[in-house]
Amino acid sequence: MAQILPTPLSFNVRRCPPELIVPAKATPLELKPLSDIDDQESLRFNISAIHIYQGNPKMRNKNPASVIKEALAKALVFYYPLAGRLKEGSARKLMVDCSGQGVLFIEAEADITLERFGVPPFPCRDELLYDVPGSSGILDSPLILFQVTRLACGGFILGVRFNHTMFDAFGYVQFMTSLCEMANGSSTPSIKPVWQRELLCARDPPRVTCTHHEYDEVADTNAIIIPIDEMENRSFFFGQTQISAIRRYVPSHLKHCTTFEVLTACLWRCRTIALQPNPEDEMRMMTIVNARLKFKPRIPVGYYGNVFGYPAAVSKAQDICNKPLGHALELVMKAKSEVNEEYMKSVTDLMVIKGRPAFTNVGSYIVSDVTRAGLLELDFGWGNAVYAGPDSPIAGFYTRYINRKGESGIIVPIWLPSAAMKRFVKELDNMLAQDNNDPVIIQEHTTHHLHLHHHHCPPTITVQHHCLPPPPPMSDTTTTTVRHYRPPPPSATPTTTTISHSHHPPPAPAPPPSSIQH
Repeated sequence: MAQILPTPLSFNVRRCPPELIVPAKATPLELKPLSDIDDQESLRFNISAIHIYQGNPKMRNKNPASVIKEALAKALVFYYPLAGRLKEGSARKLMVDCSGQGVLFIEAEADITLERFGVPPFPCRDELLYDVPGSSGILDSPLILFQVTRLACGGFILGVRFNHTMFDAFGYVQFMTSLCEMANGSSTPSIKPVWQRELLCARDPPRVTCTHHEYDEVADTNAIIIPIDEMENRSFFFGQTQISAIRRYVPSHLKHCTTFEVLTACLWRCRTIALQPNPEDEMRMMTIVNARLKFKPRIPVGYYGNVFGYPAAVSKAQDICNKPLGHALELVMKAKSEVNEEYMKSVTDLMVIKGRPAFTNVGSYIVSDVTRAGLLELDFGWGNAVYAGPDSPIAGFYTRYINRKGESGIIVPIWLPSAAMKRFVKELDNMLAQDNNDPVIIQEHTTHHLHLHHHHCPPTITVQHHCLPPPPPMSDTTTTTVRHYRPPPPSATPTTTTISHSHHPPPAPAPPPSSIQH
């Protein structure tokens, strides 16, 4: 199985001071409680996404940072809670103080071309999405951070960091779609945002009616929680050839399984073998399941809060490793099928009864399929993105990708300790070897032993903190109100992660929407 090794990458970044973009018009000042799905402990974090766009000759005289900044001010009129700040009430209940303070925005430029970027994890991620000191808290901090970095080739990279309590992938795409519509001249979003977070609040009295292994309280007696600073990351490509090879191991009574299910079972098995846990250890495979269509009546169109569950398939490590793939596959399919309206209501009640617990991370592996979320189709006027997807070690996000051969497929990032990564590659190679000689690993970043205590850029990158030269003249400009960001007193010192900076093959043009089934 071939792999592409990293080579050095160096470039200069110039960044303007961060600004606060506020709604273009006055918005209501009010407190809006989140749902009991939104404010669970496991969603109280910031998650990032990266969107990469090619240059477009028709937009030569437009500055993408200015276009997006102006559109953002307009979109926040409709999504005004996003310009507020989170507060915590009694029983740890989160609510948004709709204060109109704004979201963070950074304009930057880099002397590098699009072709030198590959797929996640992106080199110099901290420069594509700068962690503004004092901005990364969950309470009393900006809920979204944007950074638009113009590239020397005319393309640009949009980095977005958002508070996950505010929306899931579908809610995020809905908001970003509105932002694109504003950037392309619309005055109102095609889908009006709906708050109504009370739809996913606990019943009175609350009652847990389903089994929720994802929230089991499990002691890490065998030290199978893996710290992120002990991991390295590689991305793997699965096209039709690779998926067909995996399907050879599917028993006849499970042939109806989806691509997502069989790939997830395969990764769970390979990962467990690679980790070499105690044979009696319980391993959990949690899959993110969108529950919007599970409700009767359905969740309203325009609702942008979190509406997903992560049901856990549970098995002893020895069974995952020693039994055929069908064992893991059947467990994944069963757990995924359990998510319905009652399941989601049971989760909301569990949150209230047990004090909003986090999901267990002991022996757990989480995957989320965003291939059909519509991320690539977000168009600010420069056309579809050539790559778009989350950039986080929290879960294995399945995203759409076209490899250098022009084959459409799925890219999956894997985080494992170095020794376990070698075993993972070997096990996956064995599963694919008989029918497939094509490369599966398309990228490697040697990110093990991350230096979390550093707060500066590696010496291969020059970062200049000053205003950029004047952008190209804008047409049809409007006035956008901005404020300089002054962070609140930090509750903890923010950290950044220093990773190796590597050159990898660029993404191919965006494929059509994937036909993957959930």
